[in-house]
Amino acid sequence: MSINATFFAQMAVFFMLVVFTMKFVWPPIAKALDDRAQKIADGLAAADKAKSELSSANKRVEDELVKSRTETASRLADAERRALSIIEDAKAKATEEGNKIVAAAKVEADQQTVKAREALREQVATLAVKGAEQILRKEVNAGVHADLLSRLKTEL
Repeated sequence: MSINATFFAQMAVFFMLVVFTMKFVWPPIAKALDDRAQKIADGLAAADKAKSELSSANKRVEDELVKSRTETASRLADAERRALSIIEDAKAKATEEGNKIVAAAKVEADQQTVKAREALREQVATLAVKGAEQILRKEVNAGVHADLLSRLKTEL
C-alpha cells in the first residue's frame, strides 16, 4: 500500500466518523446543550420575575407598615383623648360627690346643733326649776307647771 491509498482510507474513515458523529452523537449533545440553555434561560426569567415580585411585595409591605403606623398613631390619639375625657368625668363626679358629702355633713351638723340646743334648753329648764325650788324652798311640780316650763324653754 502506498501512502496515497492509506491517506485516502484514513480520510474515508475520518469522513465516516464525522458523518456518524454528526448523525448519531451530535444531535443528543446539541439537544442536551439546548435543554440546558433553555433551563438556564427559564431560571433567569424566574429570577427576574421573583425579583420584581419581591420588590412589589416590599413596596406593599412598606405601604402596610405606613398604614399601620398611621392607624396606630390615630388609635393612640383617640385613647389619649378618651382617657382625658374619662379623667375629666371622674373629676367632675368626684367634685359633685364631694359637694354632696359636704352638704350632707352640713345638714347633719345643723341637725346635731338643733339637738344640742334642745338638750341645752332641757338642761337649763331643769336647772331653772331646781333653782326656783331652792329659792322657794319648796317643791315645784313640773307636771303642774308644764305650761310655764314650755314658755321658759322657748324663751331660752
